[in-house]
Amino acid sequence: MSRPLISTPPGETGDPATTAGAATVPRPRPVARRRRRRFRTHLVVFVAPAVAIYTVFMVYPLLDSLRLSLFASRDGVQTFVGLDNFVRLLSDDLLAGAFWNAVWNNLLFFAVHFVVQNPIGLLLAALLAAPKLRGRATYRTLLFIPTTLSVVIVGFIWQLILSPVWGFVDTPLLGQSSTALITLALMSVWQYIGIPMLLFYAVLVSIPDDLVEAATIDGANAWTTFWRVKFPLILPTVGIVSVITYVANLNAFDLIYTVKGALAGPDFASDIMGTLFFRTFFGFQLQQGSSSMGATVATMMFLLIMAGVLLYFFGWQRRVESYQL
Repeated sequence: MSRPLISTPPGETGDPATTAGAATVPRPRPVARRRRRRFRTHLVVFVAPAVAIYTVFMVYPLLDSLRLSLFASRDGVQTFVGLDNFVRLLSDDLLAGAFWNAVWNNLLFFAVHFVVQNPIGLLLAALLAAPKLRGRATYRTLLFIPTTLSVVIVGFIWQLILSPVWGFVDTPLLGQSSTALITLALMSVWQYIGIPMLLFYAVLVSIPDDLVEAATIDGANAWTTFWRVKFPLILPTVGIVSVITYVANLNAFDLIYTVKGALAGPDFASDIMGTLFFRTFFGFQLQQGSSSMGATVATMMFLLIMAGVLLYFFGWQRRVESYQL
């Protein structure tokens, strides 16, 4: 009995004769590996000078100050003492009184700027952003000019203005303990009010006109439009201006040193942490300077500034919703 012949289509057997005429399917090519992006070395060239300057003049002095606050000079040798300098600064009868007095004055100095400078800066920015105001560029320039003046010139001019002898005020505002610090703070407000004004102005002019027109159509007046429409949009800038004011005022030194000297009189009524650091580190008159205690005061300044900045980031920035204008 013969087996039936089964015809197989060409290409399905291993016979070379049958597979020769079959169509060959091309194999898929391996996917080429993506080339790694080359590191852009030109970015390093642009960034390196700024990073180097910032490290030399900011980072290194800060770290060295923190290191120096943990040492004390004993028999002419720098000895590691840990936190003894901080304990002495906060518990010694002479140092503790001067330190807490400087801290309180510094916070009061900041409070005057926060309560007076920032609201007036916001008011001026709102007036300059009014579309019907003419000559806004001239007003903006005149209001910002005091910021560009030297602190020495500002202090000298205000001393002449507030002098009871040849000035416009009969009361010696800079010579009384109750008014000296407030007067100095208001002088600083007059000089630096242009900074928050420009920051607020830059945000106000970027608000779309459609939002203002929609509020006007709904019957809102200028006051309601500002507080219900514009002010919520500039809340992130309000926080930024506040933290800038805080950092700048806790680092304040030049105006008080120019007007009242290193003793920050009368009777240390205008003494802040900057002037206290100067006397502690370099010494003044009969007071002998100490680099380790001066570094301790500087470290406490840094800790207070960092506490305020962290409070801004975790207590304010997370709760404020920012909008893209």
